[in-house]
Amino acid sequence: MDKLLIRGGRPLLGSVAIAGAKNAALPELCAALLTADTLTLSNVPRLQDVSTMVKLIRHMGVTAERNDAGDMVLNAGALHSPEAPYELVKTMRASVLALGPLLARFGHAKVSLPGGCAIGTRPVDQHIKGLQAMGAVIDVEQGYMVARLKDGRSRLKGARIATDMVTVTGTENFLMAACLADGETVLENAAQEPEIPDLAELLIAMGAKIEGHGSSRIHIQGVDQLHGASHSVVADRIEAGTFLCAVAATGGDVVLQHARGDHLEAVIDKLRDAGVSIEAVQGGLRVRSSGPAFAHLKAQSFRTTEYPGFPTDMQAQFMVLNAVSQGSAKVTETIFENRFMHVNELLRLGAHIQIDGKVAMVEGVAKLSGATVMATDLRASASLVIAGLVASGETVVDRIYHLDRGYDRMEDKLRALGADIERSR
Repeated sequence: MDKLLIRGGRPLLGSVAIAGAKNAALPELCAALLTADTLTLSNVPRLQDVSTMVKLIRHMGVTAERNDAGDMVLNAGALHSPEAPYELVKTMRASVLALGPLLARFGHAKVSLPGGCAIGTRPVDQHIKGLQAMGAVIDVEQGYMVARLKDGRSRLKGARIATDMVTVTGTENFLMAACLADGETVLENAAQEPEIPDLAELLIAMGAKIEGHGSSRIHIQGVDQLHGASHSVVADRIEAGTFLCAVAATGGDVVLQHARGDHLEAVIDKLRDAGVSIEAVQGGLRVRSSGPAFAHLKAQSFRTTEYPGFPTDMQAQFMVLNAVSQGSAKVTETIFENRFMHVNELLRLGAHIQIDGKVAMVEGVAKLSGATVMATDLRASASLVIAGLVASGETVVDRIYHLDRGYDRMEDKLRALGADIERSR
């Protein structure tokens, strides 16, 4: 099992290219299921979750290959198996994104209940209720969602869908399904994360009629069919935020190519309040921090919430910055109930953190000391890498297969910025 060996204490200097967003690429790969024509996606990150999704749609009969330019070229003209088996999706919760497109185009689907990080309950009941409102019959049988159209219908029907909670993958599923439904669909309480309008722009390029994407109410007018298109996946705001926190914690001066400040406003505001310099430059963001953090930065309290609030996917990374900054901070996690699993590992490195339910109290310390730690989920992995970059001595981060699910060659990028980091078994 791969691990990372990190010798901390070095500032990060230079420039790094932010990859395409995992959480945009996965639904956009599933969008290929909506048409028999060719779909070309550029800026698709090279991640384990992307590889798993490609294996999944290939299993269904989709051709999916990277061309010489690195673009992903997809064609679902010869789909033969509208099924997502457990063996292919047990490590990835995004498999549920195949359900809506398969129902919309083929009228039936069999999709395994998803897996992924063990950070708390991620119910699929919202997906099921929404698709049922559009005329689907969905039964959960032996770990699978088995779906078909009711009453002999040939298409899903437009509907008003108001979810009980904001759900990103639910919004994406309904958005794709509604494109081929009969009539208008209105999505109330829709997720507003940047990956939603990016998916909508792809669907519009394919011939969909969508308005309001990026807001909490999206209108979709169904069309008879979609056609092929080309689209570039939006830059990954969480990878960008992770590098912002890494530079802030270690000190340094780095340009994040392709990073979008308008997608990270809540995080950037907190970093600036802490004392980090962040400015927009041509084609990206520049982040500067004097480092070490304890001498110059102040810990910041925050509360995770849905976009455009502070993202839960940045909570662990920012907690590390708080752990090595002056003062104390209160971190409140409102999205997932098990998302403090990185705390015990940070304690092994010398952090001072106390947990009370959904709240973590962080008291900054002057330094962390290297130790062997174990990654428990994707973003926890990133936080431990940042901690290792700051800590004195050697830090070993074990079980980094979590990291590979969501970060495109992270250690290579950090090494190019001057970090002493290497992968080993």
